[in-house]
Amino acid sequence: MTAALPMIGHQIAEARFLKARASGRLHHGWIIQGPSGVGKALFVKRLAALMLGASDTDASEDDPVMQKVMSGSHPDLKWLKLELNDKGKLRQDITVDQVREMNKFFSLRPALAGWRVGVIDALDETNRSGLNALLKTLEEPPANSILFLLSHGRQPVIPTIRSRCQLLRLNALSDDETEQVFKLLGVQDKTLKALAAGRPGYGLQLRDSSGLNAVQATRNLLRSLDKPTAGLVAEALKTAIVDDGSLNAFSDSLMQWVADRAETFPAYGKVWFELHGVRASASDLKLTPLQTATKMMTILQDRHRLLSQAA
Repeated sequence: MTAALPMIGHQIAEARFLKARASGRLHHGWIIQGPSGVGKALFVKRLAALMLGASDTDASEDDPVMQKVMSGSHPDLKWLKLELNDKGKLRQDITVDQVREMNKFFSLRPALAGWRVGVIDALDETNRSGLNALLKTLEEPPANSILFLLSHGRQPVIPTIRSRCQLLRLNALSDDETEQVFKLLGVQDKTLKALAAGRPGYGLQLRDSSGLNAVQATRNLLRSLDKPTAGLVAEALKTAIVDDGSLNAFSDSLMQWVADRAETFPAYGKVWFELHGVRASASDLKLTPLQTATKMMTILQDRHRLLSQAA
């Protein structure tokens, strides 16, 4: 039997959830946290199907519950993600109205299954009003309901939500696991596997957006960070603002470079948090992609120059 939603890795996290479910004391709120692209959405779909009556998390495509979950048509599953605005463009955040719809969804009786399952994908993309509205369901959870909150870790989960949920951490996959995922998807690009760094979904995002160009331009700049030329800076910023994938690739490349430096020079840890702060607050401050990329680049150049002089 072939699983409808095959998962590679994350067995420990899934086993922890299954143990909690088997105990009969399953918590109503779960934060599924990990870097973007490690498979959090797939992980949650498997658990949602199980809660809604699938034979198990590895149920085949013939399973009627799994079919409904995969098609997004199960009436007892509500999945919130970024939507299009009136102009047909993707919104910058999950709105408070969407979260209120989720709260209303939980007030209804299950239609087919014994449970109602809600998913917010992701907390990082939910505005402050939406997060506050979410507390209503977490504070007064209806019977036979469960809420999965995906978190990419781009900004801290607010304490009032964190304290009301159980946390499951999904780590980056090993090289072997990443290769298995790409093989399953028919991807043979070895360069893409290296860039994915244990995050297959992120690697696919790079492939399907302008991310690969952004990674290459940013790496060229970082190799010359001690004496960057105007051309290298301009090219990195130009490739960073093509689309959401390229901006994420640019930001990830900068922050990974800083994280690697911090292993040898701990002072770079503060630089990482500064960059993280810019990235996390960009939406709330209504920064354009160019403003976000420029601010991150300026911070890195300034801090690197000071730390190099201090050394």
